[in-house]
Amino acid sequence: MSDVGPFSLYGRWKQRLLPSLSRVLALIGLVIVIGLLPWLAGHDPALALLRARSGEQEATPEVLASIRAALNLADGPWAALWRWLVGLAHGDAGRSWVSGHAILPSMLRALGVSLTLMGASLLVAVGVAAAVCQFALRKGLRGQLTQTTSSVAIALTALPEYLLATALLLIFAVWWPLLPPFGWKGPLYLVLPALAMGIPAGGLLGRLALDRIATVFNERWVTTWQIAGISRVRVAGAVLRRVLPSLLPQVALVITGLTGGAIAVEKIMAIPGIGRATLGAVMAQDMPVVQLGMLMLLAVAVIARLLAEAIGRWWQGAAMHQHSMPVATAIPRARSARVWVIVSIALLAVLMIAGIGRDPWALSHARLAAPSWSLPLGADALGRDLLARLAHGALQTGGGALLVVSGCLLIGGMVSLWPRAMAGIIDVANAVPPTVAGIVLAALYGPSPRGAIVAVMLVSWAPLAAHAITLRQELQAQPHMAMLPVLGVGACRRFTHHVLPAMTLPLLRHAMLRLPGAALALAGLGFLGLGAQPPSPEWGALLASAVPYMERAPWGVAAPALALVVLAILAVSLTLLKPRRSQA
Repeated sequence: MSDVGPFSLYGRWKQRLLPSLSRVLALIGLVIVIGLLPWLAGHDPALALLRARSGEQEATPEVLASIRAALNLADGPWAALWRWLVGLAHGDAGRSWVSGHAILPSMLRALGVSLTLMGASLLVAVGVAAAVCQFALRKGLRGQLTQTTSSVAIALTALPEYLLATALLLIFAVWWPLLPPFGWKGPLYLVLPALAMGIPAGGLLGRLALDRIATVFNERWVTTWQIAGISRVRVAGAVLRRVLPSLLPQVALVITGLTGGAIAVEKIMAIPGIGRATLGAVMAQDMPVVQLGMLMLLAVAVIARLLAEAIGRWWQGAAMHQHSMPVATAIPRARSARVWVIVSIALLAVLMIAGIGRDPWALSHARLAAPSWSLPLGADALGRDLLARLAHGALQTGGGALLVVSGCLLIGGMVSLWPRAMAGIIDVANAVPPTVAGIVLAALYGPSPRGAIVAVMLVSWAPLAAHAITLRQELQAQPHMAMLPVLGVGACRRFTHHVLPAMTLPLLRHAMLRLPGAALALAGLGFLGLGAQPPSPEWGALLASAVPYMERAPWGVAAPALALVVLAILAVSLTLLKPRRSQA
């Protein structure tokens, strides 16, 4: 009776159907938002189209009326949305506002270029991760079970794609002209962008695999196999088969990161991919191209995530359904992450102390002046002190990052109150890179520091929400919580006096760990021209303004690049500072 009763049906609805329905509704809502992009900015789409085609033609009522009639805009946003969806279903994504040509063929070609680049980058990432993991694998086979935080993996993860792409261009296309720097004309043109995107992704996968490999080696079955005399090759193969399923969801996140990284790399290296096409359409206010580019970028991320989850469930097989997965005991962690944190903080502190008292705006030096005693980091293309601009830019980037994590903490805490109903929104936020969110807001309201902060905040709250949901579930499962209703403590008082105080400190620590990462995301949007604009000393904008002069004045690129590397190393190292657990 209980299996078919109303309470059982409601329980199944909450556990299974509600999260699935939430995901479907979230995706539908996202598609609707993309379809309504021309109207969401609050401006007349006909006027935006006129400005996209010609900035000098007068916007008379007759001209605007003719544009509305030609593109069927007079019926309003919902009728236009319906026509757009019907057109997509029939293979017609509309025409460019700038050129007037059908956009689907060219965007499909661009998508093919981006998928090729992402596939090559993923191969590089797997190769880098395999190389990083060899150390942990050999150590585990020797019976040394200390969990490691590889400095190599940290350093590789700490390289943003746009920064690595700039460095590779400088080394292999300018100083040593071994590879072509720009374009897309043959296999050689794939090497530098694939390395720029694949090396940081491989560092991330390698770092995640290192922790997982050390954990699996501490499971009891490995010790049993080793005592039984089973060869190291078979043990290593079994450990890898055990590790891979848990890494597959992370592969989906890596592909999501590649989606965002491809936009920057395609811009730097003039690759005709979907990211560069969408970014160019934002700058030109060509909304039909922006809409289709957004759909394609999001489809790649969502499909990758679904495939990774399906393959992971299939790989784990019956062990997951029978609750027979092996259990590992806790193992000690290495201390190398603390060293990286201390060194990174010390370097950033030196930068701030040395440069904060200097003038970042004065044009008092020679253009592109080389570093000297009076000018430790040289001057930029306008003759401004780079040390001063880096120090003041750190305040701007850090202040924006603080606003981001504060907003993410608030949003994540609110979303965690409805975990199943918000499951779809959490998944969508996880699937959208900050760069893509920045493209949307720049298309609507133009590039600005405020838009960059909102863009990063809109997609960065999901990990905090997932953490808050897990904390709340663990707290509610504790024995003393079950006794509170018996003592007459209501649900509201239980949450405000028992659950919320216990959740606050862990969530605050988590949010602070994400502070450097938020700063890097803001710098990435600034580099793409979607955030802070010149003459702002924001770090991404500094790097973007220095790239055209990297051959004549490499110090202009090196100074903000090294600052970003230090900040990225700090971000990665902070995430590895977890409290030790006692061994079981």
